[in-house]
Amino acid sequence: MACYNGSMSKLFNYKRVIFPKGKQRDFLVSAQKKLNLTACSFVELLKISVRTFTDWKREKYSISLFALEEICQILKTSLPKDIEVKDAFWYTLKGGIAGGQAVYKKYGKIGGDENYRKSQWREWWETQGKYEKHPIIGVRKKIKKPKYSRALAEFVGILLGDGGLSKYQLKITTNVKEKAYIAYQKKLIKKIFGVSPSEHLRNNSHINIEVSRKNLVDFCKEITGLSPGDKLKQGLDIPLWIKNNVRYQKYCLRGLIDTDGSLFYERHKIGEKIYQYPRLNFVSYSPALIKSVFDVFHNLGFHPVVRRNNLAVQIENYQEIKRYFKFIGSHNWEKINKEFGGLRRMVRHQS
Repeated sequence: MACYNGSMSKLFNYKRVIFPKGKQRDFLVSAQKKLNLTACSFVELLKISVRTFTDWKREKYSISLFALEEICQILKTSLPKDIEVKDAFWYTLKGGIAGGQAVYKKYGKIGGDENYRKSQWREWWETQGKYEKHPIIGVRKKIKKPKYSRALAEFVGILLGDGGLSKYQLKITTNVKEKAYIAYQKKLIKKIFGVSPSEHLRNNSHINIEVSRKNLVDFCKEITGLSPGDKLKQGLDIPLWIKNNVRYQKYCLRGLIDTDGSLFYERHKIGEKIYQYPRLNFVSYSPALIKSVFDVFHNLGFHPVVRRNNLAVQIENYQEIKRYFKFIGSHNWEKINKEFGGLRRMVRHQS
């Protein structure tokens, strides 16, 4: 006859019996002998598994009051006198108190090293947790899919400049000092896609603006032609829907200059005199993007030049630089004003 291996709900939800050491085994062996039953027959009678019966005889676990009462009823005898009856899971309180005392002794507080626990959770979440399937969080969250617009074109410029895509996440990395621009980028993403980005300190100098939405990553792939991974290896460039629309070119250029552009004085010393010339500068290691930015400047009526071994596009005429900020403008004045602080006072109106 096959041994019973069914439900053990009563086993785990009933009170427990604590025998003096060695007495639980003696009681079970004696009961089996008095009933003249094999081990399989005995466990069938009690509706427990052979494994449970073996553990009880080894005194690995305490016997349930339910099983003890069943045995005593069959034997027509009273319960042993030298036992102690405990509530189910009585040992968890004892273990919890001991564990709490050990933690308090080590860390001086309950909960252990909070910062370490948070950092471990964060590492798990970023590398594994948020990508695992779950009946709730595993469902793709919706985003608003916008039509082509000036705001979307500027977002693409930001993404091409300081952004990147992974399998499940959009990330834009910005200097921690550019607080107003960080706020603007988050507001722009919220406006376009209807989602609120999170903000995480990457190191002491940069902040990551992040959105973990697979649908957003897929949409960004559609509007930029980029895939998760190294942008440069994919031939980083302005997408055609922007190249073919002068109005969109203007706003994409703003996003590019606000992220990968700079404004500075180029200084030369001739004899004892120092000469300085303003430069609006855009730098990229993508030859395709350098050419496209040059073409966009030209299309918008500027006179760009390519410098620094074809890695930079510059506007070198002061009046054209002023015109750029009047005609195109910037949302990152904290960066623009680093070395050219007087420009904003001279350029009072932005488009």
